[in-house]
Amino acid sequence: MKQNVISLILVGFFIGMVQTPIVAQERYGNTLNLGVGVGGYYGYYRYIGNSLPIFNINYEFDVSRDFTLAPFANIHSYSRYRNWEDKKYNYRETGFSVGVKATYYFDALVNARPKWDFYVAGSVGFVAIISRWDAGYDGDKDYYRNQRPLFLDFHLGTEYHVNNRLGLFFELSTGVSTLGIAIHSIR
Repeated sequence: MKQNVISLILVGFFIGMVQTPIVAQERYGNTLNLGVGVGGYYGYYRYIGNSLPIFNINYEFDVSRDFTLAPFANIHSYSRYRNWEDKKYNYRETGFSVGVKATYYFDALVNARPKWDFYVAGSVGFVAIISRWDAGYDGDKDYYRNQRPLFLDFHLGTEYHVNNRLGLFFELSTGVSTLGIAIHSIR
């Protein structure tokens, strides 16, 4: 009997030594992300040749513990002048992007503190362009629009949780690098 008690104490002590503290499983989905980004040199927007502001919205859904999918929409607008036959003509463009972003959170791999999230992501989407030239321009109407409408971007990002409902995120991307706010639903 004494030996069984000592064995139980040793097993309990051993389990207590190796057991990690129980922490609630974090879920990343059910999050509305609103951001403003800068694009223009890489990804779909590289044909523009300079940086421009791009507004982004997406909503993340949990797929598994560390993986989310987020349908997204982006909008950008810019204008540029082109000389043609000794006159300047203005080109204006508004682009609407829609697609889906797949995100993997690797907080557990880097042992991140609870206020921080770290992730890698990929997005695939389609861009629709509405463009207009000044009246009188009869040159190449596709001069600025020579890109394919489909795109694939890669992202590396982090989020700081201000509280359990609000976060601030920063994301570097091959397409649009973004800074914004994340609004988490309370479960």
